Amino acid sequence: MERNAVISKDKIKIAIIGLGYVGLPLAVEFGKKYSTLGFDINSKRIADLVKGHDSTLEVSDEELTQASKLIYSNDVEQLKQCNVYIVTVPTPIDEHKQPDLTPLIKASELLAKVISKDDIVIYESTVYPGATEEVCIPVIEQNANMLFNKDFYAGYSPERINPGDKEHRVTNILKVTSGSTSDVANFIDALYGSIITAGTYQASSIKVAEAAKVIENTQRDLNIALINELAVIFDKLDIDTEEVLKAAGTKWNFLPFRPGLVGGHCIGVDPYYLTHKAQAIGYNPEVILAGRRINDGMAEYVVSQLIKKMLKSKLPVSGANVLLMGLTFKENCPDIRNTKIVDVISELTEYEVNVDVYDPWVSIDEAKAEYDVDMVIEPKENHYDAVIFAVAHEQFKSMSEQDIKKTLKAQHVIYDLKYMLPPSIADIRL
Repeated sequence: MERNAVISKDKIKIAIIGLGYVGLPLAVEFGKKYSTLGFDINSKRIADLVKGHDSTLEVSDEELTQASKLIYSNDVEQLKQCNVYIVTVPTPIDEHKQPDLTPLIKASELLAKVISKDDIVIYESTVYPGATEEVCIPVIEQNANMLFNKDFYAGYSPERINPGDKEHRVTNILKVTSGSTSDVANFIDALYGSIITAGTYQASSIKVAEAAKVIENTQRDLNIALINELAVIFDKLDIDTEEVLKAAGTKWNFLPFRPGLVGGHCIGVDPYYLTHKAQAIGYNPEVILAGRRINDGMAEYVVSQLIKKMLKSKLPVSGANVLLMGLTFKENCPDIRNTKIVDVISELTEYEVNVDVYDPWVSIDEAKAEYDVDMVIEPKENHYDAVIFAVAHEQFKSMSEQDIKKTLKAQHVIYDLKYMLPPSIADIRL
């Protein structure tokens, strides 16, 4: 690539495609220094941001006002003014647990309509190694009638956003970067380096950057799967898992993972991207898939524990009222993407249990639209035979024993899934 094909700093005009948990924080940071267009096909999302509010709560209203060079739009024509396009759309899995690249393909088709010569496209969405160059780039080439690394260029810089985490933000998390040529790689690295205070790490290729991202969450998934399996074993041995983990944690290199439901947009999804690619090249990834089977089966195990305890306590199961505290996939954020709480609901209904779901972080309308879950505004008093504390929201952790028990009948079961209650209160802990 010729040096003069790299965009000069004073002419950089950035477009962020997708303004969700990943795209908006990135757009805000770039919008403090560069002319930036935040683009999303969701007109309501754009309207809210124009009014100065982020419904995901990742960016405060005050932070939005600090991005003086950032504008929002769902007008495709406005994208044509830009020359650096950063794609931050979701990469989910389908009902068969296979990668669903539809959002990425549609974003690439969109870019093909607006891209100009020497423009640079950077993908941040989690994919399997090779997806950027094997799937996304050909879509742009074919639809724009342009040649990769001659008429336009590309890079990959995996997102590392942790929803709800106010300590680890986009600027203070080290950023992996890559580019399709050495000059483009240097340009992309410098571009991110201008806003990322934690620094950058330039990978040797796009495929290396893609692989690095997908194994980050695969590693966490496997570690949690191990602890989940240990929790099942220790339960059968009548040993408290938390006490075991505390004791083992006194060794300096013991990793502090805890058992639980593995959902969300990353850990419960990304491993399937890697296993898909592995199987496509003829290798069966046994360890990764074993971990996925364990973690995907935890909702069934949790409900079976609860039902057994209810039966031992002489509580009726069919027609029982059970309160689920929490719907989000993790604590202290409104994110319900791929939440495994819905699997718990599904398992409970198999036993003809009446389930109420309460989560102060979640929009009642969004829960209904996304999962057909009718949440309660407040838990009912003296109503429930059992309660499952499924998400460790601060509001739940700060509840007193009196607050907890006022929703329960005299005879009841309390299941503390997240070790947030004193052991003396909980009847079951994972």
